Amino acid sequence: MLDATTKEMKPRLSGGVINPAKTCQPIGAMYAALGIHKCLPHSHGSQGCCSYHRMHLTRHFRDPVMASTSSFTEGASVFGGGANLKTAIKNVFTIYNPDIMAVHTTCLSETIGDDIPTIIKQSEVPDGKLVIHASTPSYVGSHITGFSNMVKGAVTYLAEATMEEKKEQVNIIPGFVNPGDMREIKRMAKVMGVKNIVLPDTSGVLDSPMTGEFDMFPKGGTKIAEIVDTGNSKMSIALGSFASSDAAYALERKCKVKPAVLKTPIGIKATDEFLMTLSSNFGKEVAKELEEERGQLVDIMTDTHFHFHGKKVAVFGDPDIVIGLTEYLLSLGMIPVHVLTGTPGSKFETEIKEMLARAGIEGSNVKAAGDLYTFHQWIKNQPADLMIGNTYGKYIARAEDIPFVRVGFPILDRSVHSYMPIVGYKGAMRLLEMISNALLDRKDRDSADEDFELVM
Repeated sequence: MLDATTKEMKPRLSGGVINPAKTCQPIGAMYAALGIHKCLPHSHGSQGCCSYHRMHLTRHFRDPVMASTSSFTEGASVFGGGANLKTAIKNVFTIYNPDIMAVHTTCLSETIGDDIPTIIKQSEVPDGKLVIHASTPSYVGSHITGFSNMVKGAVTYLAEATMEEKKEQVNIIPGFVNPGDMREIKRMAKVMGVKNIVLPDTSGVLDSPMTGEFDMFPKGGTKIAEIVDTGNSKMSIALGSFASSDAAYALERKCKVKPAVLKTPIGIKATDEFLMTLSSNFGKEVAKELEEERGQLVDIMTDTHFHFHGKKVAVFGDPDIVIGLTEYLLSLGMIPVHVLTGTPGSKFETEIKEMLARAGIEGSNVKAAGDLYTFHQWIKNQPADLMIGNTYGKYIARAEDIPFVRVGFPILDRSVHSYMPIVGYKGAMRLLEMISNALLDRKDRDSADEDFELVM
């Protein structure tokens, strides 16, 4: 790892992963399920898996995350978890009374080969209640893959084309973003005058207000009737190809809903593309309110460009977020020298490299399915002026004395972030403030050190 005497990175063993820049599929599936109204996520596996996933989400959002589990023991590992799941479905509807259960699998249930659709069909599901599922083995993909699989599962189970002509409404699949981002996406669509169904929608679920009373199923989330109605929408907009495109294509196959796959709307260009897609497909003018916000963003970018122009940046995190961030950083005149995601997918590397080539930037390190050991090696070999990523980057930032901006999932050592958007023009202003302040704090600190040396 890190040699304390030389402060150099020791060579790694080939084929190993050290400090992965991702987590497992069920966390993403659980988060997606929480974005369905009165849905209880269900982990088909051991209690330890469910506890870890709930804990990780609870620490990020600072809100209690509810989920049930099949509670595997040694017997289920040998004979299968069918009996456990049937009992769990019966108990969950009797005790907690959700409208829908969203079952996701774990490594163990996938390895022993449980036939989840058949088990669900053989279970006692009360009238008017629903059970859906997604296959989410942790040894494939990442939490982003699990999110994608659960959203795809929801539309595969529930969406229906019940009308001959499509409605003048849009399905927006927001990707693995915070509730504050989902609120901002909905606000922009509303300001544009376009009726929309956001799936999943964790706003009002994981950012619900304090009322003094515990509510197991908060008011937020996409209602089941709305998920059914996604099959009648004119089009689907998938924001982020890794987390959202599979559900959009599933709606196209099942219900003939036209898909459009865009970047997560981080920064000015990606937000422009999102709004223009709404405008061109629904015949709406871009609202004056949004034009004003865009103008404010351009003004801020112009006023503060000397803070960040030409600065070298190291970025890691979820692929859709990193792709949007990289495009935004380039528009600010910054130089992404290290770009990494833990999620597998060659299209990540292709897209980032094309962006860098268009900007005339050569020699940057770009990697999918990477880990933070590799990322740290890159920074040691080619230092950066700023680092952007989730909480786990703080150890690298501390070791290398680099200003650090926390963006993405998970952020475990800060609060409020899940309420504040990074998408849209308003989100871009917030990111700009965070980046500028991090760089200026470093500059002020260095200046103070120089003043101290002169005095001494």
